[in-house]
Amino acid sequence: QVQLVQSGGGLVQPGGSLRLSCAASGVFFRGNRMDWYRQAPGQEREWVAGIRAGGVIRYADSVTGRFAVSRDNAENTVYLQMNGVKPEDTGVYYCTLGDNQGQGTQVTVSS
Repeated sequence: QVQLVQSGGGLVQPGGSLRLSCAASGVFFRGNRMDWYRQAPGQEREWVAGIRAGGVIRYADSVTGRFAVSRDNAENTVYLQMNGVKPEDTGVYYCTLGDNQGQGTQVTVSS
């Protein structure tokens, strides 16, 4: 079955950087779109970024210019590079592949 295992995350100061990883198994990774979502406490889940199989990338307006999504098809891994983070970036981040979701990783932006 499809498994998505996330790593990265943690506590970072405003303006800092963080990289999240999501390793997939049990699926033809290179043929699938991957997305990142996040959910802040008490808020709806928010789509953050997506990268298609062909490499086309889209970002939510809230992270454009600060976050970068990439994929390594040889490693079956998708990354979310978070730069210039802000307190409002705090939340649990999830990678998704179709109906499958990673376990989530906490990102806290605070001084």
